[in-house]
Amino acid sequence: MSTLARHKRRKLKSEINVVPYIDVMLVLLIIFMVTAPLLSLSVDVDLPQSKARAVESKKDPVIVTVDAEGRYFLSLQGGKAEAIDATELSTRLSAFVAQNKDVPVFVAAPGVAEYQKVMDTMVLVQAAGVPRVSLMSQPGSQSSR
Repeated sequence: MSTLARHKRRKLKSEINVVPYIDVMLVLLIIFMVTAPLLSLSVDVDLPQSKARAVESKKDPVIVTVDAEGRYFLSLQGGKAEAIDATELSTRLSAFVAQNKDVPVFVAAPGVAEYQKVMDTMVLVQAAGVPRVSLMSQPGSQSSR
């Protein structure tokens, strides 16, 4: 009898325990949910201040930003500002404005940016087919210079 028990094979268990994998996935989900808001990339622009009244608009504006170094950033109707070169800016802006005729287009630049860079940006935006271009500023008192 002892030889019979010794030769009897134990049946292998062919199941996968998925509980540890679920735990790992939940931990990863929590990590991504906590870190995702911290990874928002943006461009800080110190806009000049003016006493102009705010523009009332039904649509979100398209914002073309030029920084002090002359780099362009495009934000389409509330989206994130994307770094972009001049030719791609002109192409994307003309395609967007062709589909949305009444969308307001604003040009934003920091107060320390050269006037020529702001004017070149406005010319570039108008060459893309935008009929009206507005300048952006911070609400508040006028700066004394």
